[in-house]
Amino acid sequence: MADLPTGVPMRLEPLVTRILAPNASAYTYTGTQSYLVGDTDVAVIDPGPDDPAHLAALRAAIAGRAVRAILVTHHHRDHSPASRPLAVATGAPIMGAAAFEPEDGGARADAAFDPDYRPDRVMAEGEQVAGAGWTLTAIATPGHTSNHLCFALEPTGALFSGDHVMGWATSVVSPPDGDMGAYMASLEKLLGRDDRVYYPGHGDAVDTPQRLVRGMLGHRKQREGQILRLLREAEQAVPAMVGRMYAGIDPRLRGAAERSVLAHLYDLRGRGLVIDHPRGKEETWRIAA
Repeated sequence: MADLPTGVPMRLEPLVTRILAPNASAYTYTGTQSYLVGDTDVAVIDPGPDDPAHLAALRAAIAGRAVRAILVTHHHRDHSPASRPLAVATGAPIMGAAAFEPEDGGARADAAFDPDYRPDRVMAEGEQVAGAGWTLTAIATPGHTSNHLCFALEPTGALFSGDHVMGWATSVVSPPDGDMGAYMASLEKLLGRDDRVYYPGHGDAVDTPQRLVRGMLGHRKQREGQILRLLREAEQAVPAMVGRMYAGIDPRLRGAAERSVLAHLYDLRGRGLVIDHPRGKEETWRIAA
């Protein structure tokens, strides 16, 4: 996967072609993966960043075919900005995740919001878009973001999982838009499906999706257990917990780890298991009495 060239169309199966964007980073792995779905006409899933080279690669892969829809799984700037110039170039509608305006001014630890994302059509659970020989169904999977969608390619058993389930790492869940309780519920939802393969926004295709999702659920429950054990020892702040929980973490990812721990704490607080205690500029947490 690390040697995959950017901008080169790769046919993954008869109706699915992948094009890698040149935006590799600590948060995007080798880059954002855009997908073309279809043969005689196509949908584009997650067109990626507004990068001229990537847009040229997408247009070359489309090769003059009709584009029925530009589908966006969520509103992060490594997934949605190219939707606008691609819509101008192809005349296709932008569809999928709802637009979102952060209430906290946009303070984030993972990929930043795309403030200009405005879909022509918001898709709800079960809504579909179709072309010649293919149908894509929206699957609501909030958690990584409040508006995250996956898209199921009917009836092949392929699921485009965006950043909800990735092929290289677990998703960052960053409040207030990210919600750990919703994320866990969305994982449980996917566990109840019988998809054959996941095509994620980042990383390799997942050919044992149910096993991976079970592992992700177990990992999050393990993190929750770590947090509760630490708070039983003493009241403490998130940075101190991260220092204990993520030994040896890449310093570039420490902020993301702190956001995910905070998401767990908000979920635990909502369930009445922990209490937050503001102490000047630093918030501490303790076990609920």
